[in-house]
Amino acid sequence: MVFLYNLGIKLYNVLLHVAQFFNPKARQWVAGRKDIFEIIKAKVDPSRQHIWFHFASLGEFEQGRPVLEHLKKQYPSEGIIITFFSPSGYELRKNYALADHVFYLPIDTASNAERFIELTNPKLAVFTKYEYWFHYFKTLQRNSIPLLVISAIFRKDQPFFKWYGSFNRTTLRFVTHFFVQDASSIELLNSIGLKNATISGDTRFDRVAENAAAPKQFAQVESFCSGSPVFIAGSTWPEDEKLIAGVVKSYPDWKFVIAPHEIKDEKIKALEAMLPQQSSVRYSKVTSVAVPNTRVLIIDNIGMLSALYQYGHIAFIGGGFGVGIHNTLEAAAFGIPVIFGPNYHKFLEAKALIKNGGGYSISNATELEQTLLRLQDDAVRKAAGKAAGDFVKNNKGATGVILGFIAGLKLGLA
Repeated sequence: MVFLYNLGIKLYNVLLHVAQFFNPKARQWVAGRKDIFEIIKAKVDPSRQHIWFHFASLGEFEQGRPVLEHLKKQYPSEGIIITFFSPSGYELRKNYALADHVFYLPIDTASNAERFIELTNPKLAVFTKYEYWFHYFKTLQRNSIPLLVISAIFRKDQPFFKWYGSFNRTTLRFVTHFFVQDASSIELLNSIGLKNATISGDTRFDRVAENAAAPKQFAQVESFCSGSPVFIAGSTWPEDEKLIAGVVKSYPDWKFVIAPHEIKDEKIKALEAMLPQQSSVRYSKVTSVAVPNTRVLIIDNIGMLSALYQYGHIAFIGGGFGVGIHNTLEAAAFGIPVIFGPNYHKFLEAKALIKNGGGYSISNATELEQTLLRLQDDAVRKAAGKAAGDFVKNNKGATGVILGFIAGLKLGLA
């Protein structure tokens, strides 16, 4: 199986090198790893030990960020190295202030894992949610370096729990400790003989609660929204935007802030074409005074969304008509009702929000209209918002559990 795994890794690498000629993200992925070990060797002092955080992408970074930031606050002298698998994480966080170094993760081969760990000299490795790299995990264990997987969640349809998943189970056995989101994940790990797990919950609750307590302010957005009820749509895709365009026409007294998942000019132009004529303006064109007679503000840059929900009365989270919804908790933390599409069943927080009355799933334009009609009632909307906010508040605390475990590892942190 190791042979097949290595072959798969090499094939994936080859395919990305081919895809770089057609796909900008693949081009970034390849370019970011060019001469990666020479770059690491030039920048990192191998005699100094570091704490290594790995994130698949930007979402996992935000999820694991509370642990990193509280750890750095508690132990300010510790060196931090961050790696990303995808360009979307690396490009946005390559200058992250609390990290000594930020790199792309070299592909998972035995030699790469050995060299990376030799050059970076980690005393602790922390992976968030997923990405189980066989050679990196094995090399960490062989060098007696603790490896934690935080905010993990497991499902019975994953290869780890299938008859053919012996190799995948081997990879899991290199992990020192799992911090999982729910009891079901504990049961699944126990079913394959792994008892080194704790139910900590999801660190995203800590992150979004901290963000909601002190959000970044945007004067242009505040001015645009002033005096009107506001519908915030985050991480939207074209399927979501078609529904939202219909709502814009149906609710002339509302203001709408739309933050598309993709902000390429052609994507935003396609969104603008769906909306009533002359009803929208892009964020980059708004001054401190709201543009007259516009009801839709399109956010044409990255990094604002998590704070935009402070201006909203209702949130719509995109992705639910595709592979799955984006982050519902960022909106819920501000105490507003959350609406999303039908593909939410892999997301525990979405199911919980529906159950406690803070979230609504819709499958078509009619259901969206019906949901919004219900939320026009101030009492109903406020009750739903309170349920969403309470859900976040009641599920904080994962970061403290993980930090307590790390303190007990006796790593000589300072």
